Amino acid sequence: MAAGAITLADIRSADWSLALGAIGEVVEGIADVEQCLRIIVTTPRGSDPLRPTFGADIWRYIDFPISLALPAIVSELTSAITIWEPRVNLVSVTAQPVNDASAQSGAHLDVTLNWQLKLGVAAAPVQITTVTIPGAAV
Repeated sequence: MAAGAITLADIRSADWSLALGAIGEVVEGIADVEQCLRIIVTTPRGSDPLRPTFGADIWRYIDFPISLALPAIVSELTSAITIWEPRVNLVSVTAQPVNDASAQSGAHLDVTLNWQLKLGVAAAPVQITTVTIPGAAV
């Protein structure tokens, strides 16, 4: 076992996953749900051969007029998250193209998800997750 490696005894939450981009680390609780939401938003439908309907097919709207693309993207994301992340109640989804050529990230799409955990209690706090999709400005 490598120095600093995490063991199952170190995990304190029922909801956990391996952390993306961090070897030997995990995300737990809200951070796990947030990571799963990011994966759903950024995975093109059909790209996972073992789950061909997983993800969101938002890239098909890149060349659509803004007035058609943004509602279609919001609808696509709402459907995908409702299907693939049963731990959340989706409050709202917004998509905003950013075409700032002077910004380091260039043109991209910012997706903001407002959601609550389904905890069985009525007053779960609303969480906000923003996902930047580079090169996807519509």
